[in-house]
Amino acid sequence: MRRFVIASFAATCACVAAAGGLESLEVFVKTVKTGRADFTQVVTAPARQGQAPRLKTSSGTFEFSRPNRFRFIYKKPFEQSIVADGQTLWLFDVDLNQVTARKQSQVLGSTPAALIASAPDVGALRADFLLTSGPDKDGLEWVLATPKAKDSSLQSVAVGLRAGELVALEILDSFGQKSSLHFTAFVANKPVQASDFEFKPPPGADVIRQ
Repeated sequence: MRRFVIASFAATCACVAAAGGLESLEVFVKTVKTGRADFTQVVTAPARQGQAPRLKTSSGTFEFSRPNRFRFIYKKPFEQSIVADGQTLWLFDVDLNQVTARKQSQVLGSTPAALIASAPDVGALRADFLLTSGPDKDGLEWVLATPKAKDSSLQSVAVGLRAGELVALEILDSFGQKSSLHFTAFVANKPVQASDFEFKPPPGADVIRQ
């Protein structure tokens, strides 16, 4: 379960209104070059026979600078970090004192992070996702993104937007596990520096490079 929360560091049906969700996503990608928000994430594991689905809730902060730099800082219930510095994706588990480093170019193409923070434009997203507008729901405009890669670990990602602001992500992985993220206190186009997304493994941490 915790690994899914980290991996989910990285958008529901046929179009009802003319391109609405897609237009909102395009505006968001074009005009919001940096952003910061608080988030709450609820991960729902598939129900086992005779048991209710298992839920896990976590929270923290999210920040990005388009393209290719972002960080998810999980504060509760466990401290974890996902940091992309433009070259390397760093995953840091505080409890384990373990850092995993991977090349961004190999892992970010068809991930939720590409949809909301990494891609420079919607055209770049279409290389990795089939994008369709979904019906408005919960006061949001929605875009469904289905990965084109057959070996993707995701089934779909739904992006919920309101007035050009990122509000929600609903992620369904290939094992039927769902992750819903809700963003609040969103601040767009706040000045940031590349150094804000630098990550240095803490002294004594076990570093695994993949």
